[in-house]
Amino acid sequence: MKRGALARAALIAAATASLVASAPADAAPTTPLGHSGRWVTDATGRVVLLHGVNMVNKRPPYHPAAAGFDGPDADFLAANGFNTVRLGIIYAGVEPTPGNYDESYIDQIAATESLLATRGIFSQLDFHQDLYNERFQGEGWPDWAVQDDGLPNMPQFGFPSNYFLMPSLIRAFDHFWANDPGPGGVGLQARYAAAFRHVAQRFASRDHTIGYDIMNEPWPGTPWTTCANPAGCPAFDQNTLAPFHNRVRNAIREVEGQKLVWHEPNVLFNFGADSHHPPGDAASGFSFHVYCLTGALASVLGLDIGCEQTEELAFDNADKQSAETGDALLLSEFGATDDLNVIRRNIEQAEAHMVSWQYWHYCECGDPTTQGPGVQGVVFEANQPPSGSNVKEAKLNVLSRPYPQLVAGTPISYDFDPAALTFKLAYSTTGPGGTAYVPAAGNGPVPASTPASEVFVPERHFPAGYEVDVQGGGIASAPNSRTLVLVACPGIKRVDVTVRRPGTAPVDGPDCAVEGATRTKLRMKLRPRRAVTGKRRCFRATVRTENGSRVREARVRIGKRSRLTNDQGKTRVCRTFGKRGTYKAVAKKVGFKKAKKRIRVRR
Repeated sequence: MKRGALARAALIAAATASLVASAPADAAPTTPLGHSGRWVTDATGRVVLLHGVNMVNKRPPYHPAAAGFDGPDADFLAANGFNTVRLGIIYAGVEPTPGNYDESYIDQIAATESLLATRGIFSQLDFHQDLYNERFQGEGWPDWAVQDDGLPNMPQFGFPSNYFLMPSLIRAFDHFWANDPGPGGVGLQARYAAAFRHVAQRFASRDHTIGYDIMNEPWPGTPWTTCANPAGCPAFDQNTLAPFHNRVRNAIREVEGQKLVWHEPNVLFNFGADSHHPPGDAASGFSFHVYCLTGALASVLGLDIGCEQTEELAFDNADKQSAETGDALLLSEFGATDDLNVIRRNIEQAEAHMVSWQYWHYCECGDPTTQGPGVQGVVFEANQPPSGSNVKEAKLNVLSRPYPQLVAGTPISYDFDPAALTFKLAYSTTGPGGTAYVPAAGNGPVPASTPASEVFVPERHFPAGYEVDVQGGGIASAPNSRTLVLVACPGIKRVDVTVRRPGTAPVDGPDCAVEGATRTKLRMKLRPRRAVTGKRRCFRATVRTENGSRVREARVRIGKRSRLTNDQGKTRVCRTFGKRGTYKAVAKKVGFKKAKKRIRVRR
């Protein structure tokens, strides 16, 4: 374990355990995950939304632990609300010699997946490549799978320019797409598919994976010039890329029938080119990336329409792909930069399209093939504790944000305004598969067994706690919990949620109470506190939450007389007392714990 990390790990683990303990038993996603159209879903059909990072070690021995990734890193991710990691697997590590699989390497990947799973983090298992192999200044395929016909590996301009300018690299991809025979006369694709089958067999019983990403950023090889335009390249996508994906998917299905198998478009999709990939099987996903090319290269490719427009085009194309094929959607890369405006813009685009995402990358980790050398990481190095100067706090403030991790229904919209510190979520109580997550009508609080939604609310944005308004729903979690748990009220078709910092607006609270929930306490200021029998007396009441926010439409009752508070949390109740003694003023509101004050009456 890293120096200085043990105590921090214990504190994070304790905090995480307290959050889990405070939430209803059915709040977390029920595994295994699947999908319903564009949405990733849990085993009960609720929508699961994922925020996370990539963790890919591109240097031998190619596994995250060798770069220093361990338990404190997983704790750090969970504590900051990240519930997914794109976990890189390098083909050269899996099959270093033809037909021989390195079980110790796969063991290392499995150990990291277990570290993440115990923190509730879902892994996407990604066969990662960039520039095919180290011979071409990249990583991915083992040396024995390189067929470049002896062409020189020149010129060497690094990533991504070698894709366009190095003939030997282009030739290696051409041989792969042709499934040309390699060692033993076995086709290169056949070897690849068999290796992925072997890995899938190892992870078939793991319930915290969101499936398998067949290949990172497929490069078309020689046909790339036909793909470098906004319309894309139907011939390559349909006649070359899709058959390869089907080959690998079919091999995986021999040992794993349930998990999502994610296919990626050719890499030029990242920069605005359309995809023409046909449907996969019933458990297929579309794993896509969003980056922006600028300068001469973008001009040569005909994709120099401006970064924001290019990025938005990629999101629109992904939506279209899902609408046409039924694929689940996952933005599995974006970022690779310290430019917070770019990161914030991409996240806001993802929110507008309601797409789960995985930021590139967790650490710098000596990445040889990145658009962001030296600037891509959330932490500088994984072999140091994720704290202090090793963490890019400004970037973490952008990435760690409120979002719905689980929706008992179908999201309609959600967004976070960091300037106003306000998060909003709207969702239908009917899931994408048609299930209604609404309790039966009845008297009293909503049953605690009602299927729940959950929203991550980070302390870094709400250090003094937060207030919640829920139209059509109730709150099942404790006040100011990092995981806000929500359930629908009986008969409700839509729930609207607003989370804001205390004191910025009057609070409405929930529309129904939830059985067994710890309710927020009301506080009431009452003036005066004394009265005389036989004389009419008016009492001024101000009702607030325990966080200090004023409460709207709380009912303040003194005997048989009662009034509702206004937008300022204030009201005035008048009455005449016939007898001396002590009377109670009570402030009530659904979903809150009532407040009481005593009034002394004398003759």
